Amino acid sequence: MSEPLEAELVADESNHSDAAAREKMQLNMAMGATAIIIVIFMIIASVWGTVSTHGGGYGPNGQWEWWEVPLDQRHSMGLNVTGERSALPELGPYNWSGPTEHFVEVTLPASEQDAGFPGPALMHVALWMPDVPNGTKVPVIATVHPYYDFGGEGLPGAGDDSTPNTVPDGGVGAWVLDQFVPYGYALAQISTFGTGKSTHCQDVKGLGEQTGIQAAVHWLGEQEWSNGNVGLMGKSYAGTTNWEAAQQPSEHLKTIVPISGSIGVQQMFYRNGSSESRAMAYDVLYQGATTDMTEDDMRMCSDDIIGPLSPWTTWVGAGFGGDEWNDYWDERYHLQDVLDNYEGSVYLVWGLQDWNVDPYHAYPAFEMLNAAGIHTRAISGQWAHNYPDQPDRHSSLGSGYGGEGFPNMSRMDWAIELFNWFNYYLKGIGEEPGAVVQIQTNDGHWHVEDTWPPEDIVWREYGLSSWDGGFLGTVSATQSMTITSPPLESDLHISGLAKLHFNVRTNACNGGQMFATMYDGTDNLRLGHATMDVRYRDGGYDSQTTLPFNDYRMLMEFNPMDVKIPAGHTIQLVITESGEDYLPSPCAALGLVIVGGKEVLSLPIIDRPDNDPHWFTVPQLELELES
Repeated sequence: MSEPLEAELVADESNHSDAAAREKMQLNMAMGATAIIIVIFMIIASVWGTVSTHGGGYGPNGQWEWWEVPLDQRHSMGLNVTGERSALPELGPYNWSGPTEHFVEVTLPASEQDAGFPGPALMHVALWMPDVPNGTKVPVIATVHPYYDFGGEGLPGAGDDSTPNTVPDGGVGAWVLDQFVPYGYALAQISTFGTGKSTHCQDVKGLGEQTGIQAAVHWLGEQEWSNGNVGLMGKSYAGTTNWEAAQQPSEHLKTIVPISGSIGVQQMFYRNGSSESRAMAYDVLYQGATTDMTEDDMRMCSDDIIGPLSPWTTWVGAGFGGDEWNDYWDERYHLQDVLDNYEGSVYLVWGLQDWNVDPYHAYPAFEMLNAAGIHTRAISGQWAHNYPDQPDRHSSLGSGYGGEGFPNMSRMDWAIELFNWFNYYLKGIGEEPGAVVQIQTNDGHWHVEDTWPPEDIVWREYGLSSWDGGFLGTVSATQSMTITSPPLESDLHISGLAKLHFNVRTNACNGGQMFATMYDGTDNLRLGHATMDVRYRDGGYDSQTTLPFNDYRMLMEFNPMDVKIPAGHTIQLVITESGEDYLPSPCAALGLVIVGGKEVLSLPIIDRPDNDPHWFTVPQLELELES
């Protein structure tokens, strides 16, 4: 047919026969119906995302669209596994424009009003929009943190500031702009109070900061172009802001993806009462790094005084009220408010070798969130304080600190994971992703579990008094202890939070702590660690009074581990007064005496034979080259 389609849709005015006229009319009607269907699909695509142009093509029989490929089949998709970050198999259909800049005025509680040069509390938002058809409403993926325009203000020796929030950041912004905005998502980059162009004082992770983040999220969901659904994502501080948004959440907050985002400030710097060294200057350093000697930075928050003091009083005076003399820690514990108030979803992302924000923030939070009715999924590889899809960072890990898990740890299907997650929670497309945990063993293999620690763990207990080296004696700043098990009779797969319980006696001091490192004693391979201050001997964040020359039972719990020890190898425990990243206790010189009586190492063991369906293969360079 040589004439264009439009000519076939006009009325026939010629003198053909009735039969020919009817045939022409039927053809016109068919073509018209086809055109209407095409228009409908174009409208659907503009609202809900792209429509595949190849009609499937993934899987043994080409039965899946790329986003439908099951988790255990993604390794066969031919994904790009050589890039700096993961990428979707197909580019989205839309260009984008931006950024535009906006200020959101925030109404703060009376307790959060600043002093010095008070004025309107404004959150600064930079926004990128997909070029969708007029009238199309889109959801928002946002990232919030203080690191825009952050740094030395060009002062000698301090360097220049980071880029402002009008420049897509290298962690979330640029990646979302490349991968998700072309599929009909808006991108927002937001500066927390007291940073970038946002005004007010910088209330580090406190109520003021929480209120500002929540207001910015609500503003995004209320805009005329918005479909009313907002998701947050970010790593480290930019992950913590996800929890802050969900504490007293806007109804527009539908999902958060905290990547190594701490569930609380005290929880970040104290593990069973043992204090990290950076805790002492944390608040002060953030205040200083965002100060540029302008009038705006002369505004002070009510917590600017007690914030720097609280770590010191906690370290020295826990057990005598030093950790409870104000509400600084309570105000900055985010998880409980989320459990009580949030009705959206959570995707937890954590590296099992993360020493910046330890993985105990994620587990048992995963179980607690799902128990509260908050649909939660999780992924944990043997990476450090990084994203799941950063092979250049993952490749730098040392032995015993994730190195054995590379290159299998780099999840180059991460973009597909989030595409399905955001599509469901922000656009209502597809099936709800399962509330499961994808987790990697220390030797590099992945398994998926309905919960973690797995429900079918079996606790195996080892009495330590018979181990080589003996579990008795003083551990102090100058004395340590090493004990080694007999060779194991069978393979062990430890999956969970191991426990170490034993009795100690204080010396002429009202405290002390222990740091335990677990090794595969045969290969001298580090497996995990635990730490505890005797003033927090029951675990957690509630201190107890401790007196000199008294006996106490320490209920230590290791950081989350998913490790294997072969049969014939030994387990070795090295007990020191302090360890990596942690401060010595105020009683370090005298230490604690380990006394005999029910000293037990309890290990959560699972059995996953090689052909068990829990195991799955991830996309990786070696497999792609072979295929």
